[in-house]
Amino acid sequence: MENIKKYIKERRSVRTYDGREVTEEMSKKLMSFAGGIANPLGIPVVFRFLEAKRDGLTCPVVSGTELYVGGKTGLTADSYLAFGYSFETFVLYAQSLGLGTVWLGGTMNRPDFEKAMELREGETMPCATAIGYASSKMSLRESMMRKAIKADERMSFEELFFGGSFDSPLSPEAAGMLADALEAVRLAPSAVNKQPWRVVTAGNAAHFYLRRSKGFSREGKLDMQMIDMGIALCHFALTAEEGGSNPSFVRSEPDIPHGPELEYIASYLLDRK
Repeated sequence: MENIKKYIKERRSVRTYDGREVTEEMSKKLMSFAGGIANPLGIPVVFRFLEAKRDGLTCPVVSGTELYVGGKTGLTADSYLAFGYSFETFVLYAQSLGLGTVWLGGTMNRPDFEKAMELREGETMPCATAIGYASSKMSLRESMMRKAIKADERMSFEELFFGGSFDSPLSPEAAGMLADALEAVRLAPSAVNKQPWRVVTAGNAAHFYLRRSKGFSREGKLDMQMIDMGIALCHFALTAEEGGSNPSFVRSEPDIPHGPELEYIASYLLDRK
């Protein structure tokens, strides 16, 4: 997938579609791509096309499309992180084909979606997406939702990224070879636009931490903010790779002091190809 920075910058959540059907040829491209998606955790994610009428699905925030894609994976310690990475890879590929998508976690009839995904014991369907062609005009509901969560706004580079320690905000100019990949993280989507990722850089290394937002506990059935972290890792790795780096995934917490509100997730080391 080329031009990843372009697709990350252009993509937005689409809840209002124009009614055009996704062709069989396009569907085959999507599912062929989905079948080859991997994540750095090595945890498989299975994708499946779903149809609203056929599968008895309802989603009150979506209009203008009958087509959905769901994803399921096994229940392991890293399931949600892996799912976020793989599902966002799929979402960005759909964007490259001119299709709109929206991450759906809590705004769908989950029991019906899980039934359509044929979940087995030990499996979870964290999220799904509607898929189709974006309408030229958003519905009033969609406009209000976007306004409520300030969907088009993001925290500044210096609020999210740090150089060497959490006491040293990082500017794009000082980020060097990491700058483009970090900017891709900054633009990533997240549940209710909370942007829970924080990154500390050290040389060619980027260490990812999760800063949980109030009301987003890991104890719930669905860990949306760990999914968000998977999305952030996906944006970083795909952008770094396209920029000529070879990102190596590492899980070894560095000696960087931080408070209890921060949880180390993983690191990427960049080397030129």
